[in-house]
Amino acid sequence: MKTRIAALAALLTVPLFAQMGPPPDFTITAAERKQVIDNSIAKLNENYVFPETAKKMEQAVRARAARGEYDRITSARELAETLTRHFREVSNDKHLFMRYSNDGIPDRPVNASPTGPELEQQRAFAAKVNYGFEKVERLQGNIGYIDIRGFMPPEVGGETAAAAMTFIANTDALIVDLRGNGGGEPAMIAFITSYLFDEPTHLNDIYTRVDDSTQQWWTSPFVPGRRFGGKKPVYVLTSSRTFSGGEEFAYNLKNLKRGTVLGEVTGGGAHPVNGVKVSEHFELGVPFARAISPITKTNWEGTGVQPDVAMPAPQALDAAYLMALEKVVAETSDPQRKAGLQRLLEEKKQPRS
Repeated sequence: MKTRIAALAALLTVPLFAQMGPPPDFTITAAERKQVIDNSIAKLNENYVFPETAKKMEQAVRARAARGEYDRITSARELAETLTRHFREVSNDKHLFMRYSNDGIPDRPVNASPTGPELEQQRAFAAKVNYGFEKVERLQGNIGYIDIRGFMPPEVGGETAAAAMTFIANTDALIVDLRGNGGGEPAMIAFITSYLFDEPTHLNDIYTRVDDSTQQWWTSPFVPGRRFGGKKPVYVLTSSRTFSGGEEFAYNLKNLKRGTVLGEVTGGGAHPVNGVKVSEHFELGVPFARAISPITKTNWEGTGVQPDVAMPAPQALDAAYLMALEKVVAETSDPQRKAGLQRLLEEKKQPRS
């Protein structure tokens, strides 16, 4: 599945790179530099989601090359960073990237499934970050809270996701914290979102340029464990670092009127990406598809998801918690519980010393 490979590349490769730091730099020859530039342009023209933008990127980079701007570059790191910057200056596509590896880039067809060793590496990494689930908690007042840092494939993280969603199923409101979420697998987004709807619901489509195909994503009529349900309030927290799949989750719930988004405008990346080998030591991340909302008929590329309630990200959790408590107080009919919730709400409204 094309989107699966894209999600794994964004979710697993990038965090590993960030945690380990950039790979060791090395010297490149003029011949390899030219090969990287020429092959990158070719792959963009073949696969980039907007062919007219690919052509503009080619024109801009070839013009720079003709002026000799790349001639002095002998560092693999500098070439990768420079080409990433120059391609993005034209495309404004934050999913587009160039990376290098001293160990070499494996040979595999575009959109190929991960190899056995790659899958094992992905599974090992996923386990160490608890499959993207940083925290699951029941807050005072019976408010559920889930901090999700990334969306792993359901076949990898589904058991953990089901356990987390079942844990909060009996809460009266839910806060989903995506302020540190960098993206991931569309299938996991649909899997988790399925717990928040009572009926199958059309969430998103992904259009792929190369084969002119569209894949629809819907919530599932069946979920393991218990649903949270489609009536109780949901609050989604975002930051400027919320990206890709994290943005899709927030965008879907906002447009379907299923959740209130609080925080900052998100990063603005809606194009799934595949890694494509362009030389022995260089790989280009090519955005090959685009998300299409059944509600807006567009996506959040370049604009980000606009919160319903804008505020600095660090303030979003407290604000959402107060909103959730107010909603639960208003809907509680039991006098004794209502009085207790009201006292808790007034206590939480007091300024912190």
